[in-house]
Amino acid sequence: MRNLILSTLLIATAVHSFAQGPPGQSPEQQVAALNWLAPGSIGRVADKAEFKVTAAHSFLGAADTDTFLQINGNPPQGGRSYTIAPTKGNWFGILSFSPEGYVKDDEKIDPDALLKSLKEQNVLANEEKSKKGYPPLVLESWYFPPRYDTETKRLEWGTKLRAQDNSLLVNVSTKLLGRSGFTNAILVTSPETIDNDLVDFKKALKNFDYVGGERYSEWKSGDKVAAYGLGALVLGGAAAVAMSKGGLKALAIAILGGAVALWAGIKKFLGRKQ
Repeated sequence: MRNLILSTLLIATAVHSFAQGPPGQSPEQQVAALNWLAPGSIGRVADKAEFKVTAAHSFLGAADTDTFLQINGNPPQGGRSYTIAPTKGNWFGILSFSPEGYVKDDEKIDPDALLKSLKEQNVLANEEKSKKGYPPLVLESWYFPPRYDTETKRLEWGTKLRAQDNSLLVNVSTKLLGRSGFTNAILVTSPETIDNDLVDFKKALKNFDYVGGERYSEWKSGDKVAAYGLGALVLGGAAAVAMSKGGLKALAIAILGGAVALWAGIKKFLGRKQ
């Protein structure tokens, strides 16, 4: 039943040219066949964190997430990403761990300066996407500016993007800081349901936690420290550092590879009702 409920989310992808799977099998059948973990199971995120599966929220491992992305018309991530999704709802989230070290959280965030930089990055990312045959998405504004919770060690922000067909997509990113790096959690949903979906997404993330020895509070002197703070984390972490050193192409490729919600195809199943 869980897989059947999840499969109904993807009916709108049936005509997408990137859909993968055996001949004659519909996208929803392909998704239903993926290994969605059952309630009570534990999903592992890069051996650094865990996601507790409940009756309300399920999980896909790395291999199945690559397939899930392809079904939705997106390139696979080479076993580096994981999926969380509600059994009844209009959103999904993509998780990936970046082993870039301990990110110090004592930096003041400047939303206006960050938005300006993100728009510059967006231009570069669209150039790279065009070369690879993917349609552009134009960053318009914040949905909500970056905000950091000192208790949960989570940095989150939301952006509004305009697709080639003039439709609007809301992209919400959350960085969950850990001892040796951070987990990037991207919420993919539609503007029509974003408010309720964001609440449910945050509820799902309560089932996420780093394993013992990997929590932010367990950092020790001598551990690797990231070469940037919270602001650069919004801009792409190590890719932002590369840009500051002139690595613009590297930055654009990093954005293309890491910002799942900026790819073509995903929005095709958003906003659908159960």
